Amino acid sequence: MHAQPEQRRIAPALTYDQMLETVRYDGAYPTRERAEQSVNAVLAALGQQLGDCLRTALAACLPPEAADALTTALPPTAQPRTGWGFVQDIAARTGVAPAVARWDTGAVLSTVAALLPPDLLTQVLGGLPAGYALLFGRAELVQAA
Repeated sequence: MHAQPEQRRIAPALTYDQMLETVRYDGAYPTRERAEQSVNAVLAALGQQLGDCLRTALAACLPPEAADALTTALPPTAQPRTGWGFVQDIAARTGVAPAVARWDTGAVLSTVAALLPPDLLTQVLGGLPAGYALLFGRAELVQAA
């Protein structure tokens, strides 16, 4: 019998240090610490937007330190936020302008997207309200009416 994806730990494609360096490069951050602040803020906020199964499956693909930031978040929000609402929430939490929060979010989530199997990324995006695909560096797909 095969284990469910959310129950097994997948060896991440990057170490935490490599992930931080990728985010630092993509985000053009001056220091590793600044990249780490963005990773922690974005993943903690994302953890609140996902249900337990998706959060666990996504965490299994991340380095343990990043998985901790995602899974030790506060309980899920009662009202899921759109992609823009998510960015505004990060701006409020971190005290930065919305444009900076959008930049931070894109740098972190595009790195996360590269670590996920395509089917899991599709499931994550399907479990979130509209507006997240662009934050993950993907096209926003809209079903025709």
